Amino acid sequence: MLSNMFDSSTLPLLEQVVNFTESRHGVLAGNIANIDTPGYKSRDLSVENFQSRLEEAISARKEAATSPTYALNAELAGKPTGIGKENWDKVRETSQDILFHDDHDVNIETQVTEIAKNQSQHNLALTIMNAQFRLLRAAVTERV
Repeated sequence: MLSNMFDSSTLPLLEQVVNFTESRHGVLAGNIANIDTPGYKSRDLSVENFQSRLEEAISARKEAATSPTYALNAELAGKPTGIGKENWDKVRETSQDILFHDDHDVNIETQVTEIAKNQSQHNLALTIMNAQFRLLRAAVTERV
């Protein structure tokens, strides 16, 4: 009962966004840590790949929700179709136009900008999750 209530909300999707942004932050921080390493090539997690897989999962979830066997499938599987962490753990090499004299391609401005954008996305997902939990708490305790 409780898992069905959470699965029918946006909480599972927000959880995936938080997990992705945490993983991506680690990769971007590694780029900054290796900024002076000769020959180091910057890495990043594909935001586009994550977003497309998230859209696929949302579509599959909507299709499954309209199916008459949705309730049975959800109980058998434990939860509706989601995205596993393995889908975005693949690190891709970034293609940078700038190559420095010691053959590394880490640009501090680009990395800091990407970390800031990633942090904003992470904070937004957490803020929405907190708002949903506050609403749930208000509904359970019958307080506003």
